[in-house]
Amino acid sequence: MTDEGRGTTKRLFSRRVFTTSAAAATAAAAIAPFVPSSQAGAAQADKPAGKPGGGVRRMTLYAEKLPDGQLAYGLEPGKATIPGPLIEMVEGETLEIEVVNNADVTASLHVHGVDYDTASDGTRMNDGVVEPGGRRTYVWRTHTQGRRPGGTIEPGSAGYWHYHDHVVGTDHGTGGIRRGLYGALVVRRKGDVLPDKTFTVVFNDMTINNRPAHDAPQFTAKLGERVEFIVITHGDFFHTFHIHGHRWADNRTGLLDGPNDTSRVIDTKITGPAESFGFQVIAGERVGPGAWMYHCHVQSHSDMGMAGVFMVTDKNGNVPGHPMTPGQSTDPGHSMDMSH
Repeated sequence: MTDEGRGTTKRLFSRRVFTTSAAAATAAAAIAPFVPSSQAGAAQADKPAGKPGGGVRRMTLYAEKLPDGQLAYGLEPGKATIPGPLIEMVEGETLEIEVVNNADVTASLHVHGVDYDTASDGTRMNDGVVEPGGRRTYVWRTHTQGRRPGGTIEPGSAGYWHYHDHVVGTDHGTGGIRRGLYGALVVRRKGDVLPDKTFTVVFNDMTINNRPAHDAPQFTAKLGERVEFIVITHGDFFHTFHIHGHRWADNRTGLLDGPNDTSRVIDTKITGPAESFGFQVIAGERVGPGAWMYHCHVQSHSDMGMAGVFMVTDKNGNVPGHPMTPGQSTDPGHSMDMSH
């Protein structure tokens, strides 16, 4: 599945979809008025149901069993993907997610990095599960950076986070995570630079996005597009994400804020279970179009198949020395997100 380009690089709202119902569209108006969920149908599914930096939005997420026995989240029945839909929020927003469990096992939804009550913890300890055939609403809240009493700084919610099941297989969701019940969450600050495309890379034990060895997802962008990578690790192993020909700043956004920003510029980062980070690059900047490898740089992991390709095309959609076929693009889960 390909992503649609989104024009200018700095807007509050992008063109990916913040859904108000199970339907997901591929493009959205830059800013739309609030639509109450009771009135929001398919016609409003491509419009943000909230106010920038505040308000409440609502969406539906389906947990389903895939034909190969894996489990996944999706925005519509029968369209679950691994990773699940990329969810985006702006600091100050609240998101109400109704999870419909169409799988044959009890499942849940647990999130990292944002605020929630124990009722939305998604664990058996707090009775936050969804039985087969059932549904439950989880509420995620975000906040902006502020100053605590006494002068210390309270961090905001902005960052690259993730969500996953917490009950399948064990009370810690080991079976659900291994079978694919996970996805990425991005919380942005108002005014953040927005990408043209976002790709999610999940190291899950010895797989990338639960793909078989030597079948890692391929991601495609045109030369000059602003591309965002979100990297998440699950399972029992530490990995080292590396991408060829591109580099990023080791901070919240992956971007340097100015000439005096002292953030370290890197092209490799160690990531352990439940860690997540993200960054933006300009596709092919200073290196041109080509088949640029990304992989785990733990050598034995690479040898076992934890390596894929970031394909950067020229303006005509071609890569020198690499024939491109229609529809050859990416892991099907990378762009199923709900953006501003």
